[in-house]
Amino acid sequence: MKHIFYIVLVMLAFTSCQEKKIGYVDNTTLINEIQEKKDLETKFQGKQEAFKKKTDSISQAFQLEVQQTQLTAQKSSQKKAQELIGGLQQKQQLLQQQVQFEEQQITLAFQGEIDSLIIKVKDYVKDYGKTNGYTYILGTSDGASSVLYGTDENNLTQTILEALNTEYKK
Repeated sequence: MKHIFYIVLVMLAFTSCQEKKIGYVDNTTLINEIQEKKDLETKFQGKQEAFKKKTDSISQAFQLEVQQTQLTAQKSSQKKAQELIGGLQQKQQLLQQQVQFEEQQITLAFQGEIDSLIIKVKDYVKDYGKTNGYTYILGTSDGASSVLYGTDENNLTQTILEALNTEYKK
């Protein structure tokens, strides 16, 4: 019985002495510096610019219509003028709703792409940790610092960033 107790005690000592491998990443740097995010931003910036050009041309066309309608309304009876102006106000509301809807769709699409990228990065970090024998990989950022201090050798941000960019280029 004594021998079993000593064996269990020795096993506990060995398992508690095993060194845990811990690393950390700066989430903000990792997400903001990844090439795939930069490409997404460029892609959606192009969509935003195209959308702005479209809304500018619609706005100019509507302004011309407003001017023409005002000229017509001045020559018409008061009742007819009110109908014309009322029609313009309805059209303006519809155009504003359309612009808001399209702008919202662009924003939602961008946010969906970013959310997918964040999930991809988290999965990659998890796989990296398993593959390289890490017990923990912590995340930190300016807004939520879970790592108050870490040595540079435990900072995996650049290593993982380079690996993600290499994988993305493929």
